[in-house]
Amino acid sequence: MHEVDIYTDGACSGNPGPGGWGVVLRTADKEKELCGGESVTTNQRMELKAAIEGLRALRQPCRVKLYSDSAYLIRAFQDGWLARWRQNGWQTKNKGEVKNKELWQELLSAAASHQIQWIKVKGHSDNQGNNRADQLARGSIRQQKK
Repeated sequence: MHEVDIYTDGACSGNPGPGGWGVVLRTADKEKELCGGESVTTNQRMELKAAIEGLRALRQPCRVKLYSDSAYLIRAFQDGWLARWRQNGWQTKNKGEVKNKELWQELLSAAASHQIQWIKVKGHSDNQGNNRADQLARGSIRQQKK
């Protein structure tokens, strides 16, 4: 099984506002960058979209280390939020509807064939992959504003 490091980031100018997402995929011998955005969105949606697009870019099942500075994204997996939301019919513990449900479902689908380690990194620090994903996301925002 191939091993891939995926660095993701999402950004928004205003919340909601124009947003962008960026992804850096690295294997032992290759690197690929992806980015995109939406004209009206939120930061959380762009964080999820980055992870979805990064995983969708994989052509076969892989062992993945997915790095993100989004506590929202990483904690949903590490702390079992997603499992509880699904078990509770996509409701929070306060019986509210889970925000961004359709993106969480897309992410679960994109993740299903991979073995993923979800890793929280400090944003805007010394992690080169995360910093590059952030640059891609912010560049996508500039494209949305044109």
